[in-house]
Amino acid sequence: MSTNEKIITISVMVFATLIMRYLPFILFPDNKPTPPFIHYMGKVLPAAVFGFLVIYALKNVSISEGSHGIPELIAIVITATAHLWKKQMLISIAAGTVSYMLMVQLIF
Repeated sequence: MSTNEKIITISVMVFATLIMRYLPFILFPDNKPTPPFIHYMGKVLPAAVFGFLVIYALKNVSISEGSHGIPELIAIVITATAHLWKKQMLISIAAGTVSYMLMVQLIF
């Protein structure tokens, strides 16, 4: 890439970042009520995103070979239990990730 191309690329990225940061404040100012659709999306999207992440993470797990999906199942149970117990997403994710990595590295 030439210097001009680098400058243009960086400028476009800065502009896109600024637009994405300021656009919600422009579209939904404090003096106007937030549309019901936006409230609905705020309630539904987090669960949908996590659902997609779980499906994506488990798409290549084979129950007919290797460890038969046992570490994945145990990690899911640990994650769900930690979340129901503490209701802290960071703790839940950390507990599931650490338990899975330890099982894969040390046991399975």
